[in-house]
Amino acid sequence: MTTESADAHRSARVPPPSAVPRPAAAVRPPRGPGRETLPPPRPGRGVRRRTVAPLPAVDGLATTATALLVLGTGTAPTALGLLLAGLLLLHSHAGLYRPGPAPRTLNDLPTLLGRSAVCWCAAAAVLAAVRPGQALSPALLVGAVTVHTALGCGGRAAVHRARRAAARRRPRATLIVGTGPAARQLAAVLHTHPEYGMRPVGVVTPPSLPPAGSDAPPRSTGSDTPPGPVGPPLPRLGSAQDITRAVIQHTVRDVVFTLPPYGDPHTTALLRRFIAQGSAVWLAGAAAAREGRTPHADTDHLRGFACRLLDTAPPRHGGGSKRLLDLTLAASGLVVTAPVLLGCALAVRLAVGPGVLFRQERVGRGGRSFTLLKFRTWQPCDEHEAATRWSLADESRMSRVGRLLRRTSLDELPQLWNVLRGEMSLVGPRPERPFFVEQFLGTCPDYGARHRMPAGMTGLAQVHGLRGDTSVEDRVRFDNLYIDSWSLRQDLLILLRTVASVVRLEGR
Repeated sequence: MTTESADAHRSARVPPPSAVPRPAAAVRPPRGPGRETLPPPRPGRGVRRRTVAPLPAVDGLATTATALLVLGTGTAPTALGLLLAGLLLLHSHAGLYRPGPAPRTLNDLPTLLGRSAVCWCAAAAVLAAVRPGQALSPALLVGAVTVHTALGCGGRAAVHRARRAAARRRPRATLIVGTGPAARQLAAVLHTHPEYGMRPVGVVTPPSLPPAGSDAPPRSTGSDTPPGPVGPPLPRLGSAQDITRAVIQHTVRDVVFTLPPYGDPHTTALLRRFIAQGSAVWLAGAAAAREGRTPHADTDHLRGFACRLLDTAPPRHGGGSKRLLDLTLAASGLVVTAPVLLGCALAVRLAVGPGVLFRQERVGRGGRSFTLLKFRTWQPCDEHEAATRWSLADESRMSRVGRLLRRTSLDELPQLWNVLRGEMSLVGPRPERPFFVEQFLGTCPDYGARHRMPAGMTGLAQVHGLRGDTSVEDRVRFDNLYIDSWSLRQDLLILLRTVASVVRLEGR
């Protein structure tokens, strides 16, 4: 299909190793912000369960009470269910179940009133069409909308009040990602205003950004301007070990970024770590202003710092539908290409002798190793050379048959068996050898994130020409983009583009 050559920097070749690398199970790559795994969240402490459940419950109670009051106790359960489902969908689309750090019921009033009016007008129209004798009068319709909105606002006010009280009693341990005065000032604000429910326990400085100053409170300048809020000094956390220690010690569940989370690879790697750990990720200050929608001036702030909750819903990684596509196409491909496989095996046997299949250890999803299959196109001197040889573009020991197989990508066809076994997928990041995985984990912060999905025979990077000796950063960027934006349609398009590249003989 596509190249099996290792990822590499375009500007520098990988130096030859001095020793045979350890097997993948024993590889312990350098620790860094994109590699080490944080402890899993404790049950019941997740942000979604804490913030979402009470508000839909309040809306459901308000809708049920209004329906019983307006339509009577004989209201059909089906009609009530449709009305409630429509209202919840409208509220969810309007973002009413993702409140900011300082929610205010009055700010939700116009939205609640509008959605309530839409739902009750639709219900009145359906009722008039189905049961004309029970049609709602205009006065009764206005009353239903008014009562529904009042009950919804009252319930939400109670929920927000209870949350503020709980936040003051039990603020959640919070890490702040950033440098300089912005991070220090935000930490002081959170310390002096516990109603936001966040207790800062440390400041995380990305490795790519030098720490700017200390976290000690600023000294008085002698002016008449009153000083701002001052909090206790916080430890600077730079290494992965320090971050993990703080998360375990304080049970950190909230992280606030004061700088854009996608500004550089190290910051992005930190963001992915916290998302995978299950933390609630907030953007504050310049980060909130640059990323996404404009914050609401009255609710989306932390004492004047623009703030919003980042959507950390995990990207769709395919699951059953992707696996079904792999099984269907891989099984069909093995049957259809059986004569081609037999011909390639015979040609390799005559050209290079015994050992038609070449088996090599590769690293797949979750860092687990597997044995990749392909037709043998060259004969390495030993296992050391096979595991660490960088490029075969100028290999003089490759036979004409081997060059033809690599040029047409037919040497990759045995990997259909890897797909059937579930070790690979048709589309995904190309797997790499443990020796190079260990090197790239130490030089590219986002490299470990590409192991979130099964390795593939082809991928988004390959159809964009990133084959052979090309930049590892470019490949990683395309691989993570593919994972974050996965769809079945995208897989099919990549497969079609791969077939077109094979037909054009674009193999390495």
